[in-house]
Amino acid sequence: MRTPEALTELFRGQGLKVTPQRQRIFLALDGNEQHPTAEAIYEAVRIEMPTISLRTVYQTLNDLASMGEITPIDVGTGSTRFDPNLADHHHLVCGSCGAVVDVEVDVVDAHLDAPATAHGFEVSRTEIVFRGRCARCAAASRP
Repeated sequence: MRTPEALTELFRGQGLKVTPQRQRIFLALDGNEQHPTAEAIYEAVRIEMPTISLRTVYQTLNDLASMGEITPIDVGTGSTRFDPNLADHHHLVCGSCGAVVDVEVDVVDAHLDAPATAHGFEVSRTEIVFRGRCARCAAASRP
């Protein structure tokens, strides 16, 4: 994802209004590795801007996604998460606390798309989600 300043210019260039609320959302996403939900961004921004609406957060996130600046992801944790990391990567998902962590994986099998191709499906992207428990949750469950 671009810097908050670059996103401000991008929005202006697209003819979109740049409000203090949107700029605060850009800041909340900048460097955020937590894969936040819209609700998490809303709660973080609301601390400094109590009048922000959840609708503004959703609209801004949807605008960013349509511009290719963030990726909406559904990793089965209940709500759509937003990933500002645009590099090719995969995810670790903790089934206990819901944490989502980026992970790079060397895919050895170059034929991962073979089952889809056999059905005439054209694969544009492959996503791998590893499910289990994070180190913190695993340690907490040990006696």
